[in-house]
Amino acid sequence: MTEKDVSRTENGNVSPELETEAEALLEAEEAPAEDPLAQAQLEAARLKDMWMRTAAEFDNFRKRSRREADDAKKQGREDLLRELLPVFDNLERGVQSAQRAQDVKAVIDGMQMILKQFEQTLGKLDIKKVVAVGTPFDPAVHEAIQQVETDQHPSGTVIFEVQPGYIQGEKLLRAAMVVVAKAPASKTGAPGSEGSDNAS
Repeated sequence: MTEKDVSRTENGNVSPELETEAEALLEAEEAPAEDPLAQAQLEAARLKDMWMRTAAEFDNFRKRSRREADDAKKQGREDLLRELLPVFDNLERGVQSAQRAQDVKAVIDGMQMILKQFEQTLGKLDIKKVVAVGTPFDPAVHEAIQQVETDQHPSGTVIFEVQPGYIQGEKLLRAAMVVVAKAPASKTGAPGSEGSDNAS
């Protein structure tokens, strides 16, 4: 029996194993080859979809962050006003009392009490006055509006506060407007010295 005859059964038909293998090879030959352009288009569409989803998520995140920031800012203003309203109430009552009062000292005492309440309220909000008078001039928290020649204070020292400054935590809310000392100008000669020179 030849090798060719081995591949056939006794009745002359092809064996089932060889027939199955031949069909598989035929299907592989007839299957269309994958189109590189179609694959590239599918990949581009997939990447575009991912990009659009990411962009939409980022836009939603940006809008949500802005809304939360606006809400926090609004809440901060409401908290500030809630703390200050009692001070305003007492100030209004103080003005009404001052219009009827005949004792000036009582009016002054009342205003001082309101001022103290205001300072305590600022303390609750972590707002403090900038230290000015008697300290060296600091451009970070002081704004010099005038310099005065004097030998009573070291040059560069704040000697008067025109308007107080305020700081909250480490953030400057308003610089203090101050007057700063400077050394007197040196005298070139005593009065009358020019006449003495001429006389000589």
